[in-house]
Amino acid sequence: MPYVMVQIPNPSDSESPLPRSVPTSADVARLAGVSRATVSYVLNNTDAVRISEPTRRRVREAARELGYVPHAAARSLRAGYSRMVLTPAPPFPAGPLYAHFLSELQWALGRLDYTVVQYGSVGLHGDEAARAWAELRPVAVLSPDADLGPQGVEVLKRSGARAVVTLGPEAVEGAHALLVDQERVGDRAVRHLCERGRRRIGVIVPAEEGLDVFSAPRLAGARRAVRGTGATVTELPLAHEEQDAARLAARWRTLGLDAVFTYNDEYAMLLMRALQDEGLDIPGDAAVIGADDLMLGRLLRPRLSTVHLELPSGRDLAALVDRAVHDPGGAPERREVLGAAVVHRDSS
Repeated sequence: MPYVMVQIPNPSDSESPLPRSVPTSADVARLAGVSRATVSYVLNNTDAVRISEPTRRRVREAARELGYVPHAAARSLRAGYSRMVLTPAPPFPAGPLYAHFLSELQWALGRLDYTVVQYGSVGLHGDEAARAWAELRPVAVLSPDADLGPQGVEVLKRSGARAVVTLGPEAVEGAHALLVDQERVGDRAVRHLCERGRRRIGVIVPAEEGLDVFSAPRLAGARRAVRGTGATVTELPLAHEEQDAARLAARWRTLGLDAVFTYNDEYAMLLMRALQDEGLDIPGDAAVIGADDLMLGRLLRPRLSTVHLELPSGRDLAALVDRAVHDPGGAPERREVLGAAVVHRDSS
């Protein structure tokens, strides 16, 4: 029978040191010369007890010296619920606007002593994804998943989630809802083009997977905007690639369009460059308007017209989560949160 010889290291060998013991709050208390309760109050940012700033500084310095961090699971057991707020990775490529919103939210939740965890649920959707999230026992879930239903919300609550907040076009039973009306974006953009005298308007629909949650309602809003005006809307699929933009620009004159709403500023930059390479004048031959109001759009020549979007502030959403965690039996809040206003610049 074949065998493998394994050499067991000698614990006394200087090249095989024993694992270092994990520092505890008692170690921090001894080094700082305070009680374990004081260590807990300081490191958990508790405001219920007044502790002098020199004492707080001494405890933090002792914790840094020892490499001590509070045990999240133990703290959850004492409190009866976790401090983890789960934010599923969005089912769409996150642009700069959403990334800024998420960063601000994470900062605001951190200030309230929550731990934010982003969950990458690739291939999972709706209630199936909710069951996967529930395994982590979060105290709150902020879901951009438009497929989450009442059953998924119930699964999360039964697993201990005190707050479920959805970000989408419709409210979900049992959840707090931040209502985002993407149709308004397309409506505002195309109304602006009509007001500028344009009548044959193209609307870019990204070919990238996952963006239809935004592009479909924006197209619907564009179509709503031209009702009764005599203007027309033409759907224009486009991948976010130079070659695809060049192909669309090459046949632009045959399409007979005099304006385009490009879904967002990133697609606007891509298509504007391709149209200019074809010798088309912006806005003479084609007025262009994007959405998101990115800084780069202001640096283009001509400067890019856009729809400025207002998402809820991270501080306000963090406050909503905190209220719901402390009052899990309260009535779900419903709130429209997406503001959309045209910023008129040179390209239209």
